[in-house]
This record gives sequence, structure tokens and C-alpha cells, in this order.
Amino acid sequence: MTAPLLRIGTRGSPLALAQAHEVRARLAAAFPELAAPDAVAITVIRTTGDAVTDRTLAAIGGKGLFTKEIEQALLDDAVDLAVHSMKDVPTFQPEGLIVDSFLPREDPRDAFFSTAGATIATLPPGAVVGTASLRRQAQILFDRPDLRVVAFRGNVQTRLQKLADGVVDATLLAVAGMKRLGHADRIGTILSPEEMLPAVAQGAIGLERRRADSRVERYVAALDDPPTAIRVRAERALLAVLDGSCKTPIAALAEFAADGGLRLRAMVLRPDGSERHATERVGAVADAERLGRDAGAELHRCAGPGFFDMPPAEESAR
Repeated sequence: MTAPLLRIGTRGSPLALAQAHEVRARLAAAFPELAAPDAVAITVIRTTGDAVTDRTLAAIGGKGLFTKEIEQALLDDAVDLAVHSMKDVPTFQPEGLIVDSFLPREDPRDAFFSTAGATIATLPPGAVVGTASLRRQAQILFDRPDLRVVAFRGNVQTRLQKLADGVVDATLLAVAGMKRLGHADRIGTILSPEEMLPAVAQGAIGLERRRADSRVERYVAALDDPPTAIRVRAERALLAVLDGSCKTPIAALAEFAADGGLRLRAMVLRPDGSERHATERVGAVADAERLGRDAGAELHRCAGPGFFDMPPAEESAR
């Protein structure tokens, strides 16, 4: 059997596999040598975030829950390329690795699903919202402290089935994931950034490789979408200043303004929604990372000492 020309490492979730297959299809379209059926292999790697499903992500360890095992496979030369949802990727890569190419970004917004109301604002007092995201939890409780938010993990089908079974009254899912899984027709209410500011780099797929691997660099460079790269780098520059992880409710969205510049909105919150700090930057595209760093520095000053050390409360919905 002929060895594949390129080995892609990915998580084994339906969404992760859909993203890996999209990358393989784009590579095959760009490079004839990668179009043969066995030219590109997809290797499933089980991560800590996949292995532990009975607790929230914040409760099981912070950064790299969905990336560290895949990155180790890259360092061990077991795979040549990793495909990541960029919202799961820590801001600092292990020495020798780099994320420098991004597919075109999907819709970064969140979708709201409920049997009790059309939007978060119309849920009855005391309604139960299930989510695994501290970012979503904190924004919901900031706006609606009368609601109850419980930990709610699982893939799209699992969460929607739990909603249908009455385990919770509402839940939220990323629009990008629903579209990539072919479930666009099942999307509930799409929340505007004013209603629910997305996670940093939500909807963006990043390609990670060994920094010294020029052969793979050539492949992934052909797939890079510069507008996505600009937006993601602005948002991740903010995250790096805040040293953000899944234990910290941080939200950000960079968008291109009508005049061709860049608009960055960002906020940090306490997990219980009791405190929020928000800011905005508008500037030149060339200053994307500086805008992110500057916004991050302001939020860090406003939040003050200890803000990012708040331990999240955890209540699970089974």
C-alpha cells in the first residue's frame, strides 16, 4: 500500500471530521497530486476534551483540551497537518509548531434553540438554559439573572435531543457548526452580536503544521483566506493579552467596516454574570493585532486583580 502524501490529524467528533474532509477536498482541488483517493489520510486523535464528557470544559483543565494530543502527534511526526476549530486553540503554540493558514470563516454567531421562547429575552423567569460555555453562561446571566444555567455537553444531536426531551428549556449552538454539519435548516433564532457576542475565532478553521516543514507550508498557504486571518489575529491578540482560557468568559468579534477598516468588539465577564466590562476598537486592517492587544489591555485594567481567577460554579443537566 502506498503511503499517503499528507496525513491530517483531527478530533473524531462529527464536526471535526466534517472540517477535516473540507480541508482534504480543498487540497485535492488545489493540488492534482493530492486528488487521488489515498493521497491524503485523515487520522482521528482522541483528545482530553473528547475523553471527559461528564464535566464542563472549565472544570477539567483549561487550555489545550482539544488540541494538545493532536499537537503532540505533529511533533512526533505521526501526522503532517492538524485541523482545528480556532476557538479551541490556545494563543501560544508549542515550540516548533505554527498556525498560519485559515479557511474562509463561517458565520461566527450563536443560534438559540428553545421550547419555551423565541429568544433569550422572551424566556419565562426560572427557565433552564443548558450550555457548556462559560462565555454564553455569563452573558445570559448578565442579561437575565432570573434564569438558571446548567452544564450541558454533547454533540449537536445529543443536545437537541435533550432539549426535545425537556431536560432543559433552551440551549445555544454555533451557527458555523450547524452549517458545516448540514443542519442549516434546523437552526433556530440566530443571535446578533449585541445579544450574544461570539467566542474568539468562532467559525474559523485553522491549519497547524511543523514550522520547519516547507512542503506542508506550500499546501496550506494555498488554502489561506487573508480576510479570515486578519479577523482571527485581531481577536486572538486580545485573547493573548488576557491570557484567556475556557475558564474565563471572554467574547470578541472583529468585522470589516464599511470604510474598509476593522471594528473589534470585546468583553470579559464573571462566570456568574455579576460583572461585565466591554470595549471597542476601530482602526486600519494593518493594525489588526495592535487593536486586539490594546483592547485586551484596557479590559485587563478594567477587570482588575483576581477577576480572571474566579472559579466557575458547576451544575450539570443529565
